[in-house]
Amino acid sequence: MKQISVFDVIGPNMIGPSSSHTAGALRIARVMHKLAPQDIAEVTFVLYGSFAKTYKGHGTDKALVAGLLGMSQEDERIKEAFEEAKRQGLKYKFEMSDSTNIKHPNTVEIIVTDSQGNQLSITGSSIGGGSISIDQVNGMDVFFTGEYYTLFITHEDKPGLVAHITNCLSVYRINIAYMKLYREHKGKMAYTIIEADEAINEEIIDKIMYNNKVHYAKIIDI
Repeated sequence: MKQISVFDVIGPNMIGPSSSHTAGALRIARVMHKLAPQDIAEVTFVLYGSFAKTYKGHGTDKALVAGLLGMSQEDERIKEAFEEAKRQGLKYKFEMSDSTNIKHPNTVEIIVTDSQGNQLSITGSSIGGGSISIDQVNGMDVFFTGEYYTLFITHEDKPGLVAHITNCLSVYRINIAYMKLYREHKGKMAYTIIEADEAINEEIIDKIMYNNKVHYAKIIDI
């Protein structure tokens, strides 16, 4: 039987009225803040289920913008997230979807576009008590929660790539808690997601990227 803590029941301490609609939403957006390029020009938040129905009254909209700006859940600026986005030149919009093809009622797709027109998208769910799951990246089904120190890597599906990645981690004595590989097709693009027990040193990114079959690597620590 899974043990739960009091924090699973009452949720985290943060600015906002609902752990599912504010803390969870902010954490999903913080994942995108970590994954996305630094020159985000605009973002679209596509809201599903109860997010689409109550996003204004529960502060989901401000929480999402705040998370994308990198604010923590204790940041008192959350209530001023729209003004801060304007100061930083970030264009944002919210779209409602009535699609029922979602894993959880509190679901959002975040689509960012950088200054060069490149796009990145993630779909995440707020599953209660401030906990989240990331269910898609660029339309590909994945799964991670942000509860661990997470390493997200995009690479070609070639022999030796996973061994290269794990060897880089072993040099820094990083213990892997979970590791998952997702791929579009054999030999095409793949995502490796590693959840670790220890903080991941930024120097590991350079070592992983040294292999020219690796296209992208980011540390997600929310």
